[in-house]
Amino acid sequence: MDVLPSLSRLKDKGIGAGKTREDHASTMNQLFAAYSTGKENKELMSILGEAALTPTDLLYAKFADEFEKRYVSQGYEENRSIEETLDLGWELLSILPKSGAEADQAGADREVSGPKGRRRKGG
Repeated sequence: MDVLPSLSRLKDKGIGAGKTREDHASTMNQLFAAYSTGKENKELMSILGEAALTPTDLLYAKFADEFEKRYVSQGYEENRSIEETLDLGWELLSILPKSGAEADQAGADREVSGPKGRRRKGG
């Protein structure tokens, strides 16, 4: 299944004032960009080998794997709220270096600290 088109279609349906948390759009944009980069890096790794990728490229590939496993593959028995889903998104983004997230200026504070002031890992 190709996740990117599904995420793109869903983003406009549930984001906006009074619908979700203020960091929803910024988080979603960063997840979308990081997953896209990670998928590209995984394709390169399958063609050129792991040794051809930089440490940052490998982190994006790891992010893509974790995103698919933990974020997208929510089981039928798991009833995750939007708050929990956004928090999980920030947890997954913490895999990447801080400068790697594709934050816009409005999301810059969240990009550095994440929700509820939690510091992101990486450097």
